Amino acid sequence: MSAPASALRPQLPASPPASDVPSRVGFVGLAVLVSYILLCRAWPEVVTTLGLPSPAERLSGPFSALLAMVLTGLSMAVWSVVVEKVHRNPSTGIDWSRKRPVGEIIDVSATKIAGLWATWAVIGMFYCLGRWYWDGQYLFAMQVIGVAAIPLFVLSVPYVVWLDRYLVNPRDHAWHFGALLLGREAWDMYEVKKHWRAWGIKGFFTAFMISILPPGFASIVEAQPAQFIDNPVMIGIFLFEILFVIDVQIGTVGYLLTLRPLDAHIRSGNPFLAGWLAALLCYPPFVFGFMGGGGIIQYEYNTAGWGHWLAGHDLLLWIWAGWLVFLTAIYAWATVAFGIRFSNLTYRGVLTNGPYRFTRHPAYVSKNLFWWCSILPFLVTSGSMVDVIRNTFFLGVVSAIYYWRARTEEAHLLGEDAKYRAYYDWMQQHGMITSRLAKLWKRANPRPVQPQVQPAE
Repeated sequence: MSAPASALRPQLPASPPASDVPSRVGFVGLAVLVSYILLCRAWPEVVTTLGLPSPAERLSGPFSALLAMVLTGLSMAVWSVVVEKVHRNPSTGIDWSRKRPVGEIIDVSATKIAGLWATWAVIGMFYCLGRWYWDGQYLFAMQVIGVAAIPLFVLSVPYVVWLDRYLVNPRDHAWHFGALLLGREAWDMYEVKKHWRAWGIKGFFTAFMISILPPGFASIVEAQPAQFIDNPVMIGIFLFEILFVIDVQIGTVGYLLTLRPLDAHIRSGNPFLAGWLAALLCYPPFVFGFMGGGGIIQYEYNTAGWGHWLAGHDLLLWIWAGWLVFLTAIYAWATVAFGIRFSNLTYRGVLTNGPYRFTRHPAYVSKNLFWWCSILPFLVTSGSMVDVIRNTFFLGVVSAIYYWRARTEEAHLLGEDAKYRAYYDWMQQHGMITSRLAKLWKRANPRPVQPQVQPAE
């Protein structure tokens, strides 16, 4: 008599593996960000009360938005070092007890600096050639990056020399790229590819994230919620904007603070070409040709949204607004949970707490549910069944792209870390959402198919 299937299944622990990301650091940044936003809103009263030599206006400008991000990042960095002691983690690759003489590592550091400076020059050329970087909201990002460029080049020298004195292996992927350029020492193309994946991600997404800081921040600082407190649609939109500002501010910090002493360095970029395609399709400039107005898979033709279709049903409007705010809060929480380690297409440690205890992809699940429930693509003002079919089909395509992204991200992390493999297995059996979806998938597809992806070259 054979044993039941449940007896043959490996018994997993009651809790997922310990998270590499501290659970509190993101909330420290959130507290500082909210405090600063409140200060910006109250600035006219502060100026009047203290008699400050400053215009009695709310601080809603683009540089105030940038300062909010800086303060948020600094608070999380200080907390990480002072309280969490992340600089002592073995995963940093730093041995603070070992301090090499400068003369011992100066050649290594010089090679690495050459690789870094050449990398930044290439990224600068990419910015120069990309027309979209010199129009609209990207102009602010180019202004910020342009001002920061010279200090970045100058400060990189003492930073690299200082860090190389303590690194267990100072010949990292930046060194390998520098060695390739200088042609003086043995270098490894695998490490060079790792270098460019990491910096390609930083270069592309940092400019985008900085560009979207000002609009949302200004709308929150200048908003007058007392004027629409009894309007569920307007209240919903106001709360959506607050949560999106939280997501963008903390997400931008994640792209900037990829530093080893914070244990937030990019350990690897996604090596799968499919992962890059799926991710880049969702961001400018690529998104404009696919999901934007007139794009190939535009899904909002003659749609009016939830506020239009539920108008006149106040109770239902409040319930619907609450549901959409809940989904947006999950989306923002998924970013906050990363703290200073958020970024697309990267492996920077395994995150198993917060919303990631319920599903491996809380941001994708909540974002797509939000789109379906807010846009309501199957309801159109034109009365055209063709519009209904197109909108519904193409929003389904968008959701499929996010599923594709999720699968390629999983393939990347499964290949990188045994802890993620343990987390993956735990979620399959115990994740509140993931385990149920896994059971449904197993019933529909009893022979699981591994994601077919090709490494990027």
